[in-house]
Amino acid sequence: MSGFVYLIISIALEVTGTSFLAASQGLKRPVPSVIAVLAWLASIAVFSQALRTVPVGAAYAIWSGLGTVLITLVAVAVFRQRLDAAGIMGMVLIVSGVVVLRLFSQIRLG
Repeated sequence: MSGFVYLIISIALEVTGTSFLAASQGLKRPVPSVIAVLAWLASIAVFSQALRTVPVGAAYAIWSGLGTVLITLVAVAVFRQRLDAAGIMGMVLIVSGVVVLRLFSQIRLG
């Protein structure tokens, strides 16, 4: 499996963990709390596999950027949080940066 695929899986696990943390109500609900911790641990394990072929700077930029955008979309869809014009513009810029890094950078992404 390519490093970029590991990276995408790691992002999905991190977003899952963060979503369940929000659902845990400050770690007061045990099942969402356990799922959050397990998803984060799995995310780190998979991220470490991505780092075998993807440079750490590029991997972390993509992981944190796409993770931020995805968890924001989850917050809007699931937790009914509002997103203003500045938030939307910020997410567009983050996604644009990831696209530029993925398509035009000389950094090998696996």
